Amino acid sequence: MGIDLTGMSRKDLVALRSKLDAAIKEAENKERQEALKAAERAAAEFGFSLSELASEPRKSTKGTKATAKYRNPADPEQTWSGRGRKPQWIHDALHAGADISDLEI
Repeated sequence: MGIDLTGMSRKDLVALRSKLDAAIKEAENKERQEALKAAERAAAEFGFSLSELASEPRKSTKGTKATAKYRNPADPEQTWSGRGRKPQWIHDALHAGADISDLEI
């Protein structure tokens, strides 16, 4: 760019910065509108509106329980999914010489 900033006064530089900030914001808004139009066209190609796609609720996996992979042979009520801390009965069985594969369901 051919702007010589060294010869400009502080007042001129501040004014230039204000104009640049306004131009950047205007360019950003223009690009945002173009992106929105492009997204609307892409959604329309598949027979949807952009609002239909944006309002789809995502299914949450939070709170879903993992399936059990291990069962305590002494107490079949006690199971473990293999996630998180090992239960005490797993530690006890391993120390007693059992293999982890012996506890699989």
